[in-house]
Amino acid sequence: MKIVIIGAGVAGLATGWRLAQSGADVTVLERAQPGRGATWASAGMIAPVGEGGGDGPDVEFGRWSAGLWPDFAAQIEEQSRTSIGYRRSGALLVARDNAEAVELAACAAGDQELELLNGPQALAMEPMLSPMISGALWASGEAQVDSRALGTALARAFVRAGGTLQLNEAVVRMEVVNDRVVGARTPFALYEADAFVLAAGAWTSRIEGIPEHAVPTIAPVKGEMIAFAAPPGSAMPSHVIWGNKVYLVPRRRRVLVGATVAEAGYDTSLTDEASDWLAAHAVDLMPTLKDWQVDEHWAGLRPSSRDGLPLLGPTRLGRLFLASGQFRNGILFAPAVAEVMRRTILEGGLPPEFAAFDPRRFLA
Repeated sequence: MKIVIIGAGVAGLATGWRLAQSGADVTVLERAQPGRGATWASAGMIAPVGEGGGDGPDVEFGRWSAGLWPDFAAQIEEQSRTSIGYRRSGALLVARDNAEAVELAACAAGDQELELLNGPQALAMEPMLSPMISGALWASGEAQVDSRALGTALARAFVRAGGTLQLNEAVVRMEVVNDRVVGARTPFALYEADAFVLAAGAWTSRIEGIPEHAVPTIAPVKGEMIAFAAPPGSAMPSHVIWGNKVYLVPRRRRVLVGATVAEAGYDTSLTDEASDWLAAHAVDLMPTLKDWQVDEHWAGLRPSSRDGLPLLGPTRLGRLFLASGQFRNGILFAPAVAEVMRRTILEGGLPPEFAAFDPRRFLA
């Protein structure tokens, strides 16, 4: 089976890799470089608890995907011969006052994998936290991966599995005949295939030739982040920290801080307001950071669906599939997205347990 995937972010590459491993002839077309969009801009957290917890199909999907990550990461590293920094470092969800502590206690109720800590216990785990905190929720299963290494490693694993990666070749138009996609056109060639997968993230809706009724709109949501560089000889936090409307992710000798949420179209310009807001909220949570320097400030565009759920599976057009709409959870969802798309394309339809993510749910 010949398959063309549009987009070499984590969703497109992971899906292409799994399809190539299954014997399909897969070509991935990428407008720039692999993993340099939302994948590169993310903090790389694998955080089903930190991202909200609760109930819902996306929450269950995130938990399932988090369980797939250890084997997924090990296979990527083995086949790419590249470290992606996967580790289960755990996360602390911090309460700054009694009201937030009550909310965390409610989250912990009945969940054997979560542990409620008082203030001194949380400070014993993370001494750099503000002594003013009221407590924390310890989620030992939360993990992280180096998202910037991940894109490169997935690209290598995909190619070594037999896939073809065409870089700096943007798809400008899908060719449609009788409600069926027959080709993906770039400035250089027309690519024909048995199936096409749109995995272009926030740019999915910018591709011409697709009728409005056929594919739901994907909206870009801008997120800005900063990174503090640790002074020589200073201690580093050990875990991911959530609280005060931000998250802190220790990586090598830096602490990543994210992230803002703004509906700004395709504008990725950096703003002093966002940098100052992130820094102030991070320092309130971890006062030591006031003496650290911000050594990077960047932005990315998250792909958002109308109802906040992923868009996975067939569209109203024959041969055209969608793998987008992951919003803040592109890294977390990656192995599950790849498996769902592999089964959908090769086994004849979206598995019924994932019906909540069917792109056709908006298109009565």
